[in-house]
Amino acid sequence: MIDLEDMRLFVRAVSDGSLSAAGRELGLSPAVASKRLSRLEQTLGVRLLQRSSRRLVLTSEGSVYYERCLSILADIDEANAMVGRGQMEVRGVLHISASLDLGRQYIGPMAADFASQHPELRMRISTSDAMLDLFEHGVDVAIRSGAMADSRLISRRLALNYRVICAAPSYLAKHGRPTSTDDLQQHHCLMLHRPGRGILPWMLQTPEGPRPLRLEANITTDSGDLMRELAVAGHGLAFKSIWDIADDVRAGRLEPVLTDTAFQEAHIYAIYPSRDFLPTRIRLFVDHLQREMQQQETSVLDLIRPDAGTPA
Repeated sequence: MIDLEDMRLFVRAVSDGSLSAAGRELGLSPAVASKRLSRLEQTLGVRLLQRSSRRLVLTSEGSVYYERCLSILADIDEANAMVGRGQMEVRGVLHISASLDLGRQYIGPMAADFASQHPELRMRISTSDAMLDLFEHGVDVAIRSGAMADSRLISRRLALNYRVICAAPSYLAKHGRPTSTDDLQQHHCLMLHRPGRGILPWMLQTPEGPRPLRLEANITTDSGDLMRELAVAGHGLAFKSIWDIADDVRAGRLEPVLTDTAFQEAHIYAIYPSRDFLPTRIRLFVDHLQREMQQQETSVLDLIRPDAGTPA
């Protein structure tokens, strides 16, 4: 049986970067803190941290365990707080962040609906294709597509999603429809660029994992929304989230191509800072988003399922 206080010590040690500092916060001597962490590792049968006199480094097993511990401890703290209050209160300010496309089409309307259900809540919605630092900008919840890189954050998947290559019917009529990824070198391509990272390659899914496809860009932009508009206007191929282009595909303004071979898993996640206590407004808002997006998930994914081999 895992002692929850040992789990809490482990999480604090990772957050503080020091086992002795974490021990002091919990009223433990360095010797007792070290013994408690060793007990946790022995119970699990794995090493969670590589320890030296200067720093702590998570092992691969420790990294996975850390993310799960954050979620478990947040749920426990929230449950205790709810019992103490006797009711769930949704109040205060909720700052959310989403990309322009996703925010405009889905997250903004869903957030406004949630706010209308909770009169004591004040909602702040930021839409930007820049990857905002949640801590620096005071963001409570960010909605993002693709894997999370920041180990300080925890995530919850809201919906399945794939990035696919798409183009306007007018572009395909003029330039032809690519039949393989090799054909893409002969096409006009619309690419995203990010400050400090340059032009982002299209990451295609393969049995061995994501593989970058580097193409010559005819037009680059830092705006996914502008890239979609340029694609609709017939200026080239774009690599876009199926959620972002769903309305355009339904209306015949864009057509996915090569969906049996050229796509990327980029599921949609709610990302929020790691905290011992997760406010009710964040937890309930994420619950709301997940319900709403999963109601639409099938109709969105069906747009790329006609081709054999399309991801399900």
